[in-house]
Amino acid sequence: MKITGVKVRERMSVDELVRELERCAFGARRLAVAVDIYNEMLERGAVKFLGLAGALVPAGLRGVISEMLRSGFVDVLVTTGANIVHDIIEALGGHHYLTTLAVESIDDAALRTQSTSRIYDVLVRDEDFVRLEEFVRSTLEELNTKGMLRKPISIRGLLVEFGKRLDDEDSILRVAVEKGIPVFCPAFADSMLGLHASLFRQTAPLVVDAIADMQELIGLCYDAELAGAIILGGGVPKNFIFQAMLLSPKGGFDYVIQITTDTPHAGGLSGATPDEAKSWGKVKSDAKTVVVYCDVTIALPIIVAALKERRRR
Repeated sequence: MKITGVKVRERMSVDELVRELERCAFGARRLAVAVDIYNEMLERGAVKFLGLAGALVPAGLRGVISEMLRSGFVDVLVTTGANIVHDIIEALGGHHYLTTLAVESIDDAALRTQSTSRIYDVLVRDEDFVRLEEFVRSTLEELNTKGMLRKPISIRGLLVEFGKRLDDEDSILRVAVEKGIPVFCPAFADSMLGLHASLFRQTAPLVVDAIADMQELIGLCYDAELAGAIILGGGVPKNFIFQAMLLSPKGGFDYVIQITTDTPHAGGLSGATPDEAKSWGKVKSDAKTVVVYCDVTIALPIIVAALKERRRR
């Protein structure tokens, strides 16, 4: 196909711009292909698994992700504990703040004296984590009073209970509960949620069954006639999604979109390509795949905006 390049017009829509990117090469073409693959997943009714890694909620993508759940762009969510932590923080009235772009000039030791933590150019205050701790403890105490902690509870079950108690239409957990979308957090202990659950367990019964989530996710993969994975970053959510497909007779995912800034040559999972996953039987040999090498905070809003426009038409 001949490269004709992008033609930018006045009052151009997002999807019109994305379609122009198909005429280009490099990252522009990959972004356009990602929208095409995602749209085909939606048209063919594939079960869509979203892997959410990185500090995407603190960075400002909370509303984009909750809208993806609300619009039917996601059927199963697998996330890091950190994104759930920051989703709850905002649902409870907390905020994330921008700092200077010249992050190398920031005095992090001084931030600690101000009870403030930094995620690159994002700041979050200790008082918001205190509110989080109170929320987690009060929820667990309520579950214990109702007798719901007398037997093991799954991580997903806990997240459902948290989501029920959040009164925020932009909350990822709240929207997931309302839409009946399962949320899995395999690295639950590697977060403030796990930390506060551990503290609660010192004085009250709490047994979390992480294997129950694995069995449910395997079942979702097993039952899916068509399945697609949208991987934001990589890490634990990516492997949790991919390994669940190993026990399915279908032979792997039919579609994979990965947005990452990592490259494959270092051997890390976040940079590993979908082609590599074919060797494991996690992705079908004839699957439609693309890797968009871009910051998720740039690529994802464009993809979602283009999809919403395309679906309306």
